Amino acid sequence: MLELTMASVSGADAGATAGMLMADAPSEPGAVLRVGRDRNVCRLVTPDDWLFVSRTHLEFRCGPDGDWSVNWLRGSNPDPASEVRLVSGGAARTLVYGGAAPLPRGGSGEVVIQDRYGPRSVNVGYYHEG
Repeated sequence: MLELTMASVSGADAGATAGMLMADAPSEPGAVLRVGRDRNVCRLVTPDDWLFVSRTHLEFRCGPDGDWSVNWLRGSNPDPASEVRLVSGGAARTLVYGGAAPLPRGGSGEVVIQDRYGPRSVNVGYYHEG
């Protein structure tokens, strides 16, 4: 099972949790949870006017072995308007545009989508059961 919690934070709200959303999916091969602005495709949806987030920005996918990964999907622009960081075990690393990273089984962490041009971010916490 993968559990996600998403909070949107904007300038004056820094430090406050705004727009808390939750989603989960069983660890079955092919299971997918998406984050973005498109309500028809994404289980966790950001504000419509937050254009630094693509229509479908992140995809959490369960592989054939039951392990989950996060993928930063390439949008329609060659250069992204955001940066994505994966924070796990006290360490942070940047996820490359179009790249993917495994999520530790039995672990938790956070994926942060940071607006490059303003003080806004989308914080997606995750817990992957072991």
